[in-house]
Amino acid sequence: MSDYSVHSSAIVDDGATIGAGSRVWHFVHVCGGARIGRECSLGQNVFVGNRVVIGDNCKIQNNVSVYDNVTLEDDVFCGPSMVFTNVYNPRSAVSRKDEYRDTIVRRGATLGANCTIVCGVAVGEYAFVAAGAVVNRDVPAYALVAGVPARHVGWMSRHGERLDLPLDGSGEAKCPGTGDHYRLTNGQCEYVPT
Repeated sequence: MSDYSVHSSAIVDDGATIGAGSRVWHFVHVCGGARIGRECSLGQNVFVGNRVVIGDNCKIQNNVSVYDNVTLEDDVFCGPSMVFTNVYNPRSAVSRKDEYRDTIVRRGATLGANCTIVCGVAVGEYAFVAAGAVVNRDVPAYALVAGVPARHVGWMSRHGERLDLPLDGSGEAKCPGTGDHYRLTNGQCEYVPT
């Protein structure tokens, strides 16, 4: 008996590692090389490739495919039908399995519904990718990006609230939801413990 739950319609291949308290819902397929942390939720019709690492407490909503060479750190949220890629220039007639590019999504980041993360980028900790955005370059920690291609439009707190900070330069702000402090220095945002 396992310490995680798998719906009867899901397929978990031999060799996959799934942490305690995780939930694997309808029509999910987890490949044998995947490593999934504790307290994760894989929504309906999720696919997880062989060379994938998913940290603890990640929420992967319906219809998301997490392909080889994608790493999600702890507390990542993947919105419904968002897209990962792993080949930069795919062609059906050209095999490029040896050209997969690594993609990493850092702790606490949110990837909005229907956004696309082009392979080879890093999404910084607690960054927030708006619904429908196309990310084709690295996203700084705490940044809010939106549009096609995604552009930096603001800063977000760990609580998911917009911070009153300029895009560049320096400044300080409080999260409107929690009162936590954040500092912007030379265009880099950081959480300031109190």
